[in-house]
Amino acid sequence: MKSPQLPLDAPYNENQRAWLGGFFAGMHSHLIQSAGSVSQADSRLITILYGSQTGTAEAVANDAAAVAKTYGLKPLVKSMDEIEADALSAIDYLLIITSTYGEGEMPDNAQMLWDGVCAATMPRLEGMQFSVLALGDTSYDLFCQAGIDWDAKLVELGATRVYDRIDCDVDFEESAERWMTAVIPLMAGGAVTTIVETDPRVTDKPEYHRKNPFPAKLLVNRLLTDASSSKETRHYEISIAGSGLTYEAGDALSVVPTNCPELVAAIINAIGCTGDEDEPVNGELMSLQLALREHFEIKAPSKEFIEEIAIRSGDQELNGIIETGNKEQLADYLWGRDTLDLLLQFPVCEFTAAEFIALLKPLQHRAYSISSSGKQYPDAVHLTVASVRYESHGRSHKGVCSTFLADLVNTETSVRCFFTPNKVFRVPEDNNLPMIMVGPGTGIAPFRAFLQERQYRNASGNNWLFFGDRNAATDYIYREELENFQKSGLLTRLDLAFSRDQDAKIYVQDRMREQGAELFLWLEQGGYFFVCGDAYRMAKDVDQALHDVIAMHGKFSEQQAIDYVNQLKKDKRYVRDVY
Repeated sequence: MKSPQLPLDAPYNENQRAWLGGFFAGMHSHLIQSAGSVSQADSRLITILYGSQTGTAEAVANDAAAVAKTYGLKPLVKSMDEIEADALSAIDYLLIITSTYGEGEMPDNAQMLWDGVCAATMPRLEGMQFSVLALGDTSYDLFCQAGIDWDAKLVELGATRVYDRIDCDVDFEESAERWMTAVIPLMAGGAVTTIVETDPRVTDKPEYHRKNPFPAKLLVNRLLTDASSSKETRHYEISIAGSGLTYEAGDALSVVPTNCPELVAAIINAIGCTGDEDEPVNGELMSLQLALREHFEIKAPSKEFIEEIAIRSGDQELNGIIETGNKEQLADYLWGRDTLDLLLQFPVCEFTAAEFIALLKPLQHRAYSISSSGKQYPDAVHLTVASVRYESHGRSHKGVCSTFLADLVNTETSVRCFFTPNKVFRVPEDNNLPMIMVGPGTGIAPFRAFLQERQYRNASGNNWLFFGDRNAATDYIYREELENFQKSGLLTRLDLAFSRDQDAKIYVQDRMREQGAELFLWLEQGGYFFVCGDAYRMAKDVDQALHDVIAMHGKFSEQQAIDYVNQLKKDKRYVRDVY
């Protein structure tokens, strides 16, 4: 249920620290060997700013700070929304660690600072030395764009880049380690003044993490939407009993899928192989069939594969699009097409097993917002997932992970998974404060968890949910639960928007405007405003509606409404989990 941009803020958490254990142990050894000369590094302050949508960049920033301490530096870690743009002029040593969100956009917590540095009043930064670590996903056109933009802007403002920006793909650990071990000694002036023992919290490798996911069992797979619905949304319950893993409402569960065996077989046939060819994968010799089933992304075509198809086919249209570099035109061309579609479109393009594998990206986990409270369900995780199925280019297509869960997992199949915490997307600590939740479709997932959390805490704060989908009769998921929450008084208000139940389409943002006076009152009472769902349309429309409501009912100017919303963001009272 997470955004393409959640992979861009590549999932990283306390259960993924195994790589840092060896890293810090090696760092400790290196420090002992290289210590000797003394510099002024022990009085040198280094600021580490992070732009993060789900907490990944924050975690990497904290790890960079730990490395900085081993070099005698004094690290100051801050979220980008905790600093004003003009304060940057007072910083001598700066590390930027940022993910990318949406269509090459800044993460939510970075946007205000970015707007500030782009303003005409932004002071020059000639005295600053900096370096940038960008987190991203090469399957997207605007790979690491936020980091690229920060890197260019700081140079434009006169800052000195002491080490070239490193752009990290989804498997970011080695790249992040390389960046830290290179840039931080430069920031320290090349001398080590302090030897720090390895942090035991880091060297204690967790049993389950991204490199070693927990083999969970699926307990429940239930269809939520009506059989006649145009959508297929399912409720899953996955056992984590005996794992020692815990989670909080607002976290995500990352699931490592396997590819559809029918798609694997069709691709093997299309490239002219048998599937029995043995190829080395991660240092292990295995059959092409197994490699494609468990280790490689075979649905979304990689850029390298698209370019190779263009070269081998000689297709004028595809080559012309690639030569012009028109990303929108290429996106239009690829709309609805996957790797197999391109192979079937150009049957002259045969590949050896080794050639084909070399053009693929590793198969990645998919992150889903958890729809249960870990306090109410300590031994199980609930997910609310829409199964992706569609017809295109003369054949049926299926989402990799959503249909892995729906179709392929059974009592004999493990669901390999790990948790991705989202420290910002949390139920308010103050149980008395109101909570406004906007979550149409599967965006309801974390808010089901939030309501369970409030119920568990016996919280007195009011709760308001805006929910909607296409049709009430077929797509009103969790209806009985929500109505029971209402009857019990837990759910104070429930506003529904079913877009296709009337001639004029009605969406959650329309309901927000209708109830604007009350919504603004809740905000004035200290209310938190949460959004979960589609980043490209819904989240933007909801954001605009929020600005409109605040301007109208607060009697504010446009700029005053913007300032009000920005303050909500700074106070972590306006938080989004969008995909």
